Amino acid sequence: MQKKISKIPFQGTAEQKKKLDAVIDAHKHDKSSLMAVMQEAQDIYGYLPVEVQTMIAEGMDVPVEKVFGVSTFYAQFALSPKGKYNISICLGTACYVKGSGQLLDKVTETIGIGTDECTPDGKYSLTACRCVGACGLAPVLTINEEVYGRLKPEEVPAILAKYQ
Repeated sequence: MQKKISKIPFQGTAEQKKKLDAVIDAHKHDKSSLMAVMQEAQDIYGYLPVEVQTMIAEGMDVPVEKVFGVSTFYAQFALSPKGKYNISICLGTACYVKGSGQLLDKVTETIGIGTDECTPDGKYSLTACRCVGACGLAPVLTINEEVYGRLKPEEVPAILAKYQ
């Protein structure tokens, strides 16, 4: 599954930039710490927009293509911000066989965004994952830390209404 780059304009703060600069300064002479810098940057910003990747590349003196390659290869890195309510649909084998694809379609239809996207108001984000370890409850959807199992697509609007 290919990651999508956020369509929401980057809105970093001066405080965040100062924190990132300190992280880069602490590691700029050790190119092997690129992933560690990227992890800390994601902790600071919540995701790795192109603007942050560019700051990392320039500060670490590595090509931006390398930073982008690492950020798109590893699942731990997000290119889109997370909403106040992060909805995750399990697409692991047990969940998929029991209909999680239809759950994903219903969530997409209901909130108007696709996977790896965030609503413009920052309220919802949507991700698809491979397994949440609740195969006995398949198909499973999570919203932040709340787990919803044995779902049918028609139940999705009522669940999302709880987060209005």
